[in-house]
Parts: sequence; structure tokens; C-alpha cells
Amino acid sequence: MKKIGKVEFELQEEHNFNWLEQFGAVFCVFDQQDSGNISFGVEKAGQKYFVKYAGAKPIDFTGKPEDAIERLKKAVPVYQALEHPHLIKLVDYISVEKGYAAIFQWFEGECLHAHWLFGGPEKYTNPESPFYRFKNLTVEKRLKVIDAIFSFHTYVESQKYVAVDFYDGSILYDFKNHEMKICDIDFYRESPSVNDIGEDFWGSNRTKSPEEYKMGAPIDAITNVYNIGAVVFGLIGGEMDRAFSKWEADQELYEVAIRAVEVNRDKRYSTVKEFCSAWNSALNQ
Repeated sequence: MKKIGKVEFELQEEHNFNWLEQFGAVFCVFDQQDSGNISFGVEKAGQKYFVKYAGAKPIDFTGKPEDAIERLKKAVPVYQALEHPHLIKLVDYISVEKGYAAIFQWFEGECLHAHWLFGGPEKYTNPESPFYRFKNLTVEKRLKVIDAIFSFHTYVESQKYVAVDFYDGSILYDFKNHEMKICDIDFYRESPSVNDIGEDFWGSNRTKSPEEYKMGAPIDAITNVYNIGAVVFGLIGGEMDRAFSKWEADQELYEVAIRAVEVNRDKRYSTVKEFCSAWNSALNQ
């Protein structure tokens, strides 16, 4: 067990966090990630920041800290290249004695896949769960989040990048101000790209396309069409049950979304921009 200020968390082994003091007082910790990162909410002179750190051994991490450090270092230029109003803002990054940290502006949002608080069925059934509360918002409010997802990912596509590991855990929602931000784009890549991992390619089984299970398969705009379509079904439909009976918007939008999640790549929209255009046309009918 480790304690910084009033915050306690667990690690597999001792690690020095004295460097964190320069960023302010720690008010929360996110220590149950399997990525090898451990993150902190810190506050200094009235400003809050989110500090993502690689180098320690979080309790759920089975890999090597040096691999996590390398991944976080590679992520920094991605956040710089894809800076956008709907993306959390990177403000700094530093190497420390045994690790590496990326510092972001704090956003008062809750993660829609808060598995560390609401695991398993609790995510869908507990009235305190951010996902449950989100699903109980009006369809109009949820459609605005989908609009923001399209806005960001058409920009990603225009910058010649592809989204990797985009799912509802990448969405932060501020229930007070009804605003959203996308976070955790660490694995987004320059396009074109291929699946270089195989079956365990980064992503959630709820949103991964068929090609994200196949070694050597293309990871491109058509892949992202599927990812976004799958997320859309999670936000206003039955998630992996894509029956129209579970859909909460109209038939026109359903027809657009169901094409996006075609198993056959050739039947999907060819770009996120094309998917977005079809969605907006159906929305405005």
C-alpha cells in the first residue's frame, strides 16, 4: 500500500512518487488499469491536472514497466497531432528517475466505462454508474455526444491517423454541464496501419471489428467506421445486441448505424467522413 496525502493505492512493488509534489496535492488516483499506467488528479493554485504515469507496477499490470514507458512516450506526439476541442488537452510531459509522465488539463467528467467502480453487470444496473446515468439521459443529449465523436474522428481521419482502442472507456461525460471529452487515445496511429498483434489487438471486445482479431489485417478508416458504429450502438442501442427493438432513435439512423457494423468490410462506409455524412443526412430528415 502506498499513501500520498490522503490518497491510498496499491502497487506490486515499492516506487518513488516524490516527483509528483511539483504538480500539486493529489486528490484522487486511478490505479486499476491493465495498461501499466497509474494516474492522479492533482491540484495546484486552484488548477487541477490529470497526471498519467508509466514506470511503476500497478496491481493489475502483468507487463514490463519499460514497455509502458515506451508506449506513453509514443503517445505524446499523438495528442499533439490530434489536439481538438473534444480531446483532453495535453499541457506537459516529463521524464523522471524511473518513469515518464504526461500531464493533462483536468476535465470534470466521469468515464462511461468506470470498471474500477462498477464492474460487470453493475455498469448497466447500478443507478450510480456513469453508464447507467448516461443511458437515462434524453436521446437528444446522447446524440450530441455522438456528434462530438464524429467531429473528433473525422478530424483524426483528416490528419491521416486511425483510432485504435476507441470504446466507451474513452468517453468522459460531465453530467452537470452536459459536455464530453475523449481521453486515452494513446494507441491511435498514423495511417495506413495493420494489425501487428493478432487476436489480442488493442480494444474492447464490444467494439472491435473482425479485422482487429486478425494478424496482418488492415487497420484503417473502414475499421474506424465499425468502431464508431459499435460505440453508437452502446450509447443509443443494445450494445452488442443490435436489434432494432433495442434502438432508441429512429429507423433512418438505425439503417445508417447497422451498415457501419457490417462484418464484411466492403459493405461498410469507406471513410468516417462518409459515415458522418450519412448520419447527419438521416438526422436532418
